[in-house]
Amino acid sequence: MLAEACAARGIEHELLDVREHVFDLHDPVPWRRFDAVLERCVSQTAATAVVRVFEAWGVPCINPSRVIDACGDKVATSALLVRAGVPTPRTRVAVDAGAALRAVEANGYPAVLKPTVGSWGRLLARVNDRDAAEAILEHKETLGGPQHGVFYVQEHVDKPGRDLRVFVVGDEAVAGIVRHSEHWITNTARGGRAERLEITPDIADLAIRASRAVGGGVLAVDLLEHPRDGLQVSEINHTMEFRNSVGPTGVDIPGLVVEHVSQMARRAAPVAGGFVEAKP
Repeated sequence: MLAEACAARGIEHELLDVREHVFDLHDPVPWRRFDAVLERCVSQTAATAVVRVFEAWGVPCINPSRVIDACGDKVATSALLVRAGVPTPRTRVAVDAGAALRAVEANGYPAVLKPTVGSWGRLLARVNDRDAAEAILEHKETLGGPQHGVFYVQEHVDKPGRDLRVFVVGDEAVAGIVRHSEHWITNTARGGRAERLEITPDIADLAIRASRAVGGGVLAVDLLEHPRDGLQVSEINHTMEFRNSVGPTGVDIPGLVVEHVSQMARRAAPVAGGFVEAKP
């Protein structure tokens, strides 16, 4: 869809599978033909590495590595949101299972345990009592690995069978969807049903404040409707998916993304005449 949007606007572009290339840090010349890089990697690790290389060569990247870092780690995201005064569910962090159990009980039941890195609603757990918390924490500690070594404990928000996703491009909330599900996890990747969200001034303001808190760019901001405290930001996605959102919203999201990247390239004094989309 992004490639089609480029073609429709006469923008010269290339699709790069980053797995097929060697990026010689001492020889940037072959890559300086690009005015900008639009990062669309499925792998966060690959995305961060390649974007850092292009940044070192002076090629503007959307999104920058600092934004990928801020959004790709839930601890970093939550810390930045709290520092910026953006409402977000109460979150506690621990690096030991015993401390994590105290964090869960401080938050109260039910509580939500999430890996600090991940997407599509994978490895999320809602714990309803101490027995469940002890079991899940023991499993995470025993399994080990980077996804389990940090315990991210978040307040469970009793949302009304839905959550909200707002697409932010630059400094504008361009579209949004409501994700409905009978399950407490509402990701469309897990079967959630999307419909158009009316972007009210309050929703737009919150989404833009959240985007600015992590550095801005092309982002999807997930909002929860807290029954007592109102709208809260739960997560921010740095490589947002939009295929299933264009239809319900009627908004040309890929076109707006391409136009934003083109603007960023022009501001950065372009070297050539197009931009590269790095994937997967």
